[in-house]
Amino acid sequence: MSGLFRLDGKIALVTGATAGMGRAMALALAEAGSDVVVHDRTAPDETAAAIAAFGRRSATVCGDFSDSAAPARVVRDAEAALGPIDILINNAGTIRRAPAAEHSDEDWDFVLAVDLSSAFRMAREVGRRMMARGDSGKIVNICSLLSFQGGILVPSYAAAKGGLAQLTKVLANEWAAHRITVNGIAPGYIATDNTAPLRADPARSRQILDRIPAGRWGEPADVTGAAVFLCSRASDYVNGHILVVDGGWLAR
Repeated sequence: MSGLFRLDGKIALVTGATAGMGRAMALALAEAGSDVVVHDRTAPDETAAAIAAFGRRSATVCGDFSDSAAPARVVRDAEAALGPIDILINNAGTIRRAPAAEHSDEDWDFVLAVDLSSAFRMAREVGRRMMARGDSGKIVNICSLLSFQGGILVPSYAAAKGGLAQLTKVLANEWAAHRITVNGIAPGYIATDNTAPLRADPARSRQILDRIPAGRWGEPADVTGAAVFLCSRASDYVNGHILVVDGGWLAR
């Protein structure tokens, strides 16, 4: 049974892997046996070094996903470094907070470009290559609780993450016949840079904790088991699913 979760011989690409969930997932894939290319706006060298410590091959690629041309370059550079990509985790993302009536066009366009459009372009580039090779593959999109809920003060982020959940489903529908699965992970409230303003606000942090049955903020490591599962043979018949990792938030 444990072999179902091994990733030996696979090459993964994880975006937004300098810190937080991206770094944690990249290390988990390496521990499970995968070689890993890690991406961020600047080279995530520390993550790459930690991957190498598992005895796995690693490489870094850079790209600013507010630039529509960056995903194609990132995929090309990743495959030039380690070879054809078997696993893609679309983790790169950003958030901008403002009341909807004050949310600027610049913030809207920036968040949609990074959180949604780049994920589509990354999946399109990797998916094309998988199909051309006739290989199976795994694509995992990092969604959010706001793929299901509206949230407050984050209209662009909620729209992007809602769109990412729907994108996950349409790609799963189209590519299942090619043995490519496309799934999502919807983390709950995880202690990362994106949630630092919430954790720094005592009232808001208490409101959040009071709703989480687990009684704590999640840690980046809490999503790694879901990531390895969705990237492994254990999930070969799981497709178009958004796996919630939220300490029970949505059940409350």
